[in-house]
Amino acid sequence: MKKVAVLTSGGDSQGMNSAVRSIVKTGLQNGFEMIGVKSGYKGLMKKDFFKLELEDVGDILYRGGTFLQSARSEAFKTKEGQLKAISNLNAAAIEYLVVIGGDGSYRGAAELKQRGIKTYGLPGTIDNDIPLTDYTIGFDTTLNVVTDAIGNLRDTMSSHERVSVIEVMGRNCGDIALQAGISSGVDAILIPEFKSDMKQIYKKLMDGFEQGKTHSIVMVAEGAGSAEAIAELIKEHTDLDTRATVLGHIQRGGTPSAFDRIFTSRMGHKVIDLINQDLTGVALGMENNEITYHTFEEIFSAKKVVDKKLYKIFEDLV
Repeated sequence: MKKVAVLTSGGDSQGMNSAVRSIVKTGLQNGFEMIGVKSGYKGLMKKDFFKLELEDVGDILYRGGTFLQSARSEAFKTKEGQLKAISNLNAAAIEYLVVIGGDGSYRGAAELKQRGIKTYGLPGTIDNDIPLTDYTIGFDTTLNVVTDAIGNLRDTMSSHERVSVIEVMGRNCGDIALQAGISSGVDAILIPEFKSDMKQIYKKLMDGFEQGKTHSIVMVAEGAGSAEAIAELIKEHTDLDTRATVLGHIQRGGTPSAFDRIFTSRMGHKVIDLINQDLTGVALGMENNEITYHTFEEIFSAKKVVDKKLYKIFEDLV
């Protein structure tokens, strides 16, 4: 009987539970023994393993976060930590390991693969910053959370004729700011991939209020600057009443969207298929609505590129 372990690592994202559910249910149907690892790579080093049965995943499809829990582990980055994890996996006769997480989690999986563990990756990060996949787990849900939050802020901003600068996650990738900004009809978007003309933004904001607008919204990805600093610049150059809002970890919350539930269900099913084929050392994703996979090395050597056409659409719409 094949023994397959599953862990979630790094920042949580909506849909991680759905992914675990799909992996476990499909694995059990294939006659595998399924093992849960608590607290990511930290649990791997502590041998915090437990057997997963159908009843363990029967009520988690619509729950945000991760019932396996997650943690970042500096100790696992060391050779000693990795050897400890491998020793625990070998002692439990676990041959296959599915890792749900972002870039750092993938690099940990790649290290284990180099040391003989058959590993697989699923892109669990709301930032949508993993190359060679159109979407990451939780990204769609986060867009909905951010869009709802912008709608709520718009109500209060218009009551006081204010500019709202909203900061969202995205250290290296501006997809949340770009796509949530388009869906919300904001006035300006600042993302790390493009240099913004602040003078042009000041003029646009002032022109809008002169033409009778009662509010304006500026979206900024954290990698393009802080909401507080940008709000201060807008105040200084326009004399407009400007407030900063950092959405923070609220972006990770909420029940996963229908898209994220279906997306993760498809990937979970596919990873069991790859285990049956004994094809290992790969991470899954979606490209052109198809579930695809690439080696970790291919993903590390690729670069996540923002959709320039989408950015041009935003520019034309404002």
